[in-house]
Amino acid sequence: MHKLRTAVIGTGYLGRFHAQKYAALPDSELIAVCDASGDTAHQVASELGTEGITDYRQLAGRVDAVSIVVPTQQHHSVARWFLQNDVHVLLEKPITVTVTEGRELVAIAAERGCIFQIGHLERFNPAILALEDVITEPQFIESHRLAPFNPRGADVNVVLDLMIHDIDIILDMVRSPVRQIDANGVSVLSSDIDIANVRIQFENGCVANVTASRASVKTERKMRLFQHDSYITIDFQNKQLEIYRKGEGEQHPGIPVIESKQQTFDNGDALMSEISSFLDAVRNGRPPVVSGEDGLRALETALAISDKLIKEEPVS
Repeated sequence: MHKLRTAVIGTGYLGRFHAQKYAALPDSELIAVCDASGDTAHQVASELGTEGITDYRQLAGRVDAVSIVVPTQQHHSVARWFLQNDVHVLLEKPITVTVTEGRELVAIAAERGCIFQIGHLERFNPAILALEDVITEPQFIESHRLAPFNPRGADVNVVLDLMIHDIDIILDMVRSPVRQIDANGVSVLSSDIDIANVRIQFENGCVANVTASRASVKTERKMRLFQHDSYITIDFQNKQLEIYRKGEGEQHPGIPVIESKQQTFDNGDALMSEISSFLDAVRNGRPPVVSGEDGLRALETALAISDKLIKEEPVS
């Protein structure tokens, strides 16, 4: 089996981890890492025994697949160049700044026959993967994603920084068009929205109540789902899953017995799983787990939410 020639564009905090995974995978040959900072590129390249460059266009004709881990404002231009040069792309979330940019990338990927995957990492959380045959038709979803402030995500609001993970998961679970969005948010630490609460109503009747904060003292990533026959809780952070179902018999007249199942998963390596899945899609020509269309749908919803938010002055 020949190795796929790979590279990572953007070797900051997250990009460095991408490069480490490509260097470790047996079916990947990490050709180069690229960063606008020559010092950063060469430092990561030295650690991994590869080439460090500052201009991604030097990779023309040299790579089969790349991860793009640059600031969101650069997603469109960098991804477009690689797709137009027939290179398969794993692009960090959110897909782009605007819907128009995202649609162009999806169209180019389809035209050139390129795998185009978006880095919604929570899709590879083992607690989510275990729900593939459990989720049928959610009727009510509640999620909380809380975190201390991190300047790495401060180039966008909390919806595009944190909430978009849950938006992507919820859209994939519900699989129904959005009918109505109600949203409120405030600025606390940055000049943009740092805390937001959103109510999403879908055409099929499902309702999702979604909260995200990057101004919390604790970290929490949880989701609760109600279906006609089950209640499911997901703890993304601790890799825990609880499923409660209607059982045989009654605990009270007309009220069924509730049966429960709890699972705790190994920490694993979601980023390695994501990149391995991407390379498998490239090698076998199958659709990626998180397609460009998925990323575009999440962006459209996140931007619709952002438009609804009420901005307030930061707390002094």
